Amino acid sequence: MEMELKDFEPLFGEPKTIEWSAASSASTPIRTFLFQVHASQDSCHLRFHVTDFFSNSFEALQSIQQLDDMRDDIGIGGSWSEFLEYLVNSIKLGDVKLVLEGSNSDGPESARLIVQKSKGMPRISISLRKLVGTVANEAMARLSLDMYKAFKSNHQLLVEEQESRNRLAKMLSAEQEKSEHALKQLDGLYSNRHKFQKTHDKFTSDTSSGPTLNDVSDKQPDQNPSPMKQTKRVLPAHRRSKVRGVLLQDTEDD
Repeated sequence: MEMELKDFEPLFGEPKTIEWSAASSASTPIRTFLFQVHASQDSCHLRFHVTDFFSNSFEALQSIQQLDDMRDDIGIGGSWSEFLEYLVNSIKLGDVKLVLEGSNSDGPESARLIVQKSKGMPRISISLRKLVGTVANEAMARLSLDMYKAFKSNHQLLVEEQESRNRLAKMLSAEQEKSEHALKQLDGLYSNRHKFQKTHDKFTSDTSSGPTLNDVSDKQPDQNPSPMKQTKRVLPAHRRSKVRGVLLQDTEDD
């Protein structure tokens, strides 16, 4: 259990409701209060501080044993760590009420801090005693300094997160530029390929519509032309038959 309180992160907040108890007859105007819950130096107690930074400061010191007994009295089952988680969530996310009790010339004599995670869930009530003099001043100073430390730590985390986001944005921008450059190169390659394909298709089309190699060979002149017809030989005059006429004679069968 002690180890769990060593890791307990301080909690700060403002009560959602501040009211006088029914038994009090005071009508003193109520100022704004802030509260803090943190582990003690020995890690064996939870310390509750509530103050209006004026004249009303309250404190409660709860040991681990007291908190465990409170868990049994309220009737919250489960382990100690589950109870502590419920208490933290009730303070951070639930309904926190400050009830002022008693009244004298110095204001309320005591108070109660009531926390509840949600309506219908168990309520945890912490009794607070009033602080006066130097102790009250120390409580206000402690709460103020711790709030400043928490603010400074959260601010540093915010700055680091913003710087990390800026680095990621620059990296993303650089990768986007590389991607755009690669796309331009791919577009150039695609354009050149498209032009080459068009040229190739045109060349193929022109070649297929022109004379083929066989056509050219068919149109070439015959390498072995047939010999030219020789002119009739003229016989010498003394060998030529003298034909003076043609005798036409019917041939009859005997």
